[in-house]
Amino acid sequence: MKNLAPLKWATMFSALLAGCSVGPNYHRPAVQTPTAFREPAENPQVQAQAASYADLPWWQVFQDPQLQELIRTAIKQNYDLQLATERINSARAQLAVTRASQFPQVQGSGTFSGGKESNFQTKFNFLTLTADAAFQLDFFGKLRRATEASRAQLLATEDARQTVILTLVGDVASDYFALLQLDLQLQILDSANAQIPDLERQIAQEENAISVLLGNYPQAVPRGRPLVEQPLPPEVPPGLPSSLIERRPDIREAEQIMVAANAEIGVAKAQFFPQISLTGSGGGAFGRSSAFSGLMSSQLGIWSYGAQVSQPIFTAGALRGNLRLAESQHQQALIAYRQSIQQAFGDVSDALIGYQKFHEVRVRQESTVADLQESVRLSNMRYKGGTTAYLEVLDGQRSLFAAELTLAQARGTEYQSLVQLYRALGGGWKE
Repeated sequence: MKNLAPLKWATMFSALLAGCSVGPNYHRPAVQTPTAFREPAENPQVQAQAASYADLPWWQVFQDPQLQELIRTAIKQNYDLQLATERINSARAQLAVTRASQFPQVQGSGTFSGGKESNFQTKFNFLTLTADAAFQLDFFGKLRRATEASRAQLLATEDARQTVILTLVGDVASDYFALLQLDLQLQILDSANAQIPDLERQIAQEENAISVLLGNYPQAVPRGRPLVEQPLPPEVPPGLPSSLIERRPDIREAEQIMVAANAEIGVAKAQFFPQISLTGSGGGAFGRSSAFSGLMSSQLGIWSYGAQVSQPIFTAGALRGNLRLAESQHQQALIAYRQSIQQAFGDVSDALIGYQKFHEVRVRQESTVADLQESVRLSNMRYKGGTTAYLEVLDGQRSLFAAELTLAQARGTEYQSLVQLYRALGGGWKE
């Protein structure tokens, strides 16, 4: 039984270190969210579906092979995404630095000296080797809370990178559809139309914007399917509102920032308590001197150990101010977290309404174009039959021309609103 005593004391000591951490443990705050997304009243049936359109990866949502290639290039080369990746590497390194404080720190040193004593005409050579160790006992969890905060910051940077990907995929797709819309409008225009130079300007600027997103210098952008051949989903279910919090990376990032701020409260509280450190050192000296008959004993060594306790007594309110600062920063993080959730629901509602209404605009404009095409056909028949003047035909063609331009714009806006809905729902960050 006596042999078990050291194990018993070690177990109790470990339990003491692990169990005594000042500061609040993190619990996700309760946030009252709507039970349903606000959307057009005539489209309520999709609310009952648990699956969300955002669950699809971007390469299944955007089926144009050329657009897929552009998105892949952007994910590989975009500078904002490269910066986000390096921030993850930085946060991972910072976590390693912070976590290292929880373990003993050991340093070694060696000294060699030699020479000759002029008075006694003796020669000597000595080698001294020493090692120093220090270990801070984390009785009150200061180091563990600091590690918890660093780990949360790392997770926040990973979520921030996913937000960059989500935004990047949406921007490339939206600009691509805008470019196809301009191409379609340019095809509709007559070669002598005065609007052509302005459309060409917009096309060039749109290509430049896409090139920058791709990490390239401004250049021409290859096209795939024309706008009229781009597929649209039969329906776009938003999914359950409760799943939006887990799916949107910006909300997860805000929560991890809150987790880090919560841990910093524990770090600030631990400053009020004693800080205990253990130190130890040991070493030996080896060498030869002509003043002695032989080699000095290899058993010649030195060692020492000690403990240090420090307790703040008077800091002129610095510790209390530091605690209040940590609590205020946590409260700010909590407010930002709730705000990000509210903003996400607003984004989804706007996108749902926008996509539905832009779809209706496009459908009605298609009907208008079809009616005008029939009107122009009948005007031509009457003109050829001699029952009307050619001016009626020109008026009809002019109205049809304007309606076709409006339809091209309506098509482009509908696709862009679909991209906005996909992004608002939290889709597009899965690689």
